[in-house]
Amino acid sequence: MMILKRLAPAILFGFGIQIASAEGSGWVNISDPLITAVTNSGTALPWPGDTAGVAVDRTTGTLYVDVCNVGLWQSTDHGNTFHRAAEGQISGRCEFGYALNCDPSGGRMACFLLDGRCGMTLDGGRTWQAFAPMGRNWDYGAVDWSDGRARSIFASRHESGGEMYLSDDAGASWRFIGKHPEFTSVGIFNGHILEAGTDSGILRSTDGGKTWTNISGFRPVGRVAVYFHGKIWWLARQGLITSKDEAATWQCDGVSPSPNAGWGPLFGKDARHIIVADFEGFLQTNNGGKTWKRIAPLPPFEGGLVPKLPGEFLSVAWDPKAHILYASRMGSATYRLRIRD
Repeated sequence: MMILKRLAPAILFGFGIQIASAEGSGWVNISDPLITAVTNSGTALPWPGDTAGVAVDRTTGTLYVDVCNVGLWQSTDHGNTFHRAAEGQISGRCEFGYALNCDPSGGRMACFLLDGRCGMTLDGGRTWQAFAPMGRNWDYGAVDWSDGRARSIFASRHESGGEMYLSDDAGASWRFIGKHPEFTSVGIFNGHILEAGTDSGILRSTDGGKTWTNISGFRPVGRVAVYFHGKIWWLARQGLITSKDEAATWQCDGVSPSPNAGWGPLFGKDARHIIVADFEGFLQTNNGGKTWKRIAPLPPFEGGLVPKLPGEFLSVAWDPKAHILYASRMGSATYRLRIRD
């Protein structure tokens, strides 16, 4: 085990961490004081150290940061102070964006972490329910957020040759549905309709993954299809695609935000106000994807794992009410940026 040292000031309290940081005009490192407090308490950070994931509840601004292979920390003041969340229940690291999968409608989040404990909250982080372990666990997973109890989950197991699993009891148990190394992204809707993205298009199953039908030539790059305001949204090479008919057909109403976009969509004040990210930074649309504007670069990450695939190693989040972007790279720091939008 390696304990990482940090010099940024921090005070460790019984119920939280007070972070002293100076707000600048650009990206602010909000995790160094947290890491200092964690390591000063005697906790060792296994490889690759530092942080490994970030997510925000868009309706409340509640921020979650994953300390690599140790656990989850929560902040209600945009990363100025943190307290431990789901202690002993959630741990590991986020190999992909959407490993911390927030319901865009608010209040719920599922954690598909690698080499740790996974689970979800349905009440804004007050209580957590565990997922049954599956070896090293997950790269990412889709949750049927149209269900108030979030019972149906479709997930991709880490370094398993493409093993895919379903749960119909909120992760209390898992059912293996086959090896599909060609699947690069997932979606699940109305409890039983599965979608899988591949390099050649979209596959759909209505029988729990026993059979699959190629239904579209759109090529998803976002790792998870997202349900929001009665529609399904997916980031594809062609742009943002949507479905209104249980993912039977898909439409692209705009243009591609970037040839390398691979993170998102993240929703703002409504379903037309959206942010995605690529290997260089963040892009925003205010008209549902018809036009895009680059609004910010990525933070000045030091160390950690550099993404080479869409959605890999990098987590991004957006608090639209506070006009704040967040970004975390596995094995590096987590940053905050105030924007004008």
